[in-house]
Amino acid sequence: MGQDWLDGEEWVSETSVNLDSPDKRRTLWIVLALNVAIAIAFFGTGILADSSALIANGLDNSSDAVVYALSLLALSRSQKWKRAAARVSGVMLLIFAVGVILDVGRRFVEGSEPGGWLMMAMAAVAAVVNLLSLRLLQKIQDKDVNLRAATTFSLNDFISNGGIIIAGVIVLFTGANWPDLLVGIAVAGVAVYGGIDILRDAHQDKHDEKGDIH
Repeated sequence: MGQDWLDGEEWVSETSVNLDSPDKRRTLWIVLALNVAIAIAFFGTGILADSSALIANGLDNSSDAVVYALSLLALSRSQKWKRAAARVSGVMLLIFAVGVILDVGRRFVEGSEPGGWLMMAMAAVAAVVNLLSLRLLQKIQDKDVNLRAATTFSLNDFISNGGIIIAGVIVLFTGANWPDLLVGIAVAGVAVYGGIDILRDAHQDKHDEKGDIH
């Protein structure tokens, strides 16, 4: 009966696979490689398109890649080590958000001319990659706090990609840069929310473990 539940909250269908550590490790390696590739693509197209939103997502995916690497290291370690890795993930998201806000402020003052078509094309490709990453992570049963953090990252990325596509359409028809800047701020907001949620989850996990012990 307990195998039908994911983290005590989310029901998992009978078609889901209860992955062991080697499979979890393989999944994280795949997601790590995808995020490194998409981060490089975001930076390249962000520079070409003069887009704060694309560069913000490049920074986001770069921090995600570091987090997935931490998740790989945490798989075979203690719960305390996993919580520490999750906390690092949460703090990294908050730092990333500050960096994005500073970049948006610079572009607001100096001005920018984002390319709508390139924004939409890159975001569409990234959305497919992030959806694939999310589906791979969601197949893992009995996720610990660190793997839950990794899933949060992929979900945040997928949401951000949708925002970039919408901004690209508006930029294309108006020629204004404010939609690009607005999405950059929105991406930072999603990062803040995700970072706080991860830190809260790590804190709750510590209390839950103490409750199990006692």
